Amino acid sequence: MSPLLLVDNLHVSVGEKEVLKGLSLQVQPGEVCAIMGPNGSGKSSLALTLMGHPRYAVLTGSINFLGESVNELSPDKRAKLGIFLGMQHPFEIEGVLYKDFLRQAYNALYDGTPHQMRIRDFHKMLLERLDLLHMDHAFIDRAVNVGFSGGEKKRAEMLQVAVLQPKLVILDEIDSGLDIDALRQVAGALNKVRELHPDMAVVLITHYQRILQYVNPTTVHLLNNGVIVKSGSADLVAQLEQSGYADLT
Repeated sequence: MSPLLLVDNLHVSVGEKEVLKGLSLQVQPGEVCAIMGPNGSGKSSLALTLMGHPRYAVLTGSINFLGESVNELSPDKRAKLGIFLGMQHPFEIEGVLYKDFLRQAYNALYDGTPHQMRIRDFHKMLLERLDLLHMDHAFIDRAVNVGFSGGEKKRAEMLQVAVLQPKLVILDEIDSGLDIDALRQVAGALNKVRELHPDMAVVLITHYQRILQYVNPTTVHLLNNGVIVKSGSADLVAQLEQSGYADLT
């Protein structure tokens, strides 16, 4: 099987600083790939580079998605191909209702395709996704992330995934700032979406083992100083919890 995402010898800089230093990574359809590492190791830099953030300049190396290079593609074009980035700190958008935001995003992705929906059909699908994630229907009548708790913001990211149906989901510390109940809700929502779309791949960036107790990773990669220094199965997570990062680099 060809990988969904293939990153080869990627060197990336932000300004004068090189943040990724020869990183290589493969992600298969349906895989949950956990990326772990200490602060400053390059985890968020990897997420933003994969999404095409303009501040992150690819010096050498390649990012292939669905067998094609995306090195030169803007974030919106990568999104249309099926890449989604769940942000660590989602933005608030005053005056824009979540249901309108989601419909505009969906239309932008699927314009001119068989997946395009009429307003009534989209609204029906949106309510079905809310029910799937055990979210109150009133949620979508609120302004995007305005007044949301940390857990609500992260569940809203999962609702976006359920509605937009990307092929690759990159989650940058989706567990950041969540208490145990919110973490269970967010992880449960992610698992529900994965059941709905079993071929969807997830790159889950995290510091901690706790979310991986609820979302079972297929592979675990340890990132340090801009490169992957160790890879393994879920057993690697337990080693990290016992020994810390220093002994494994």
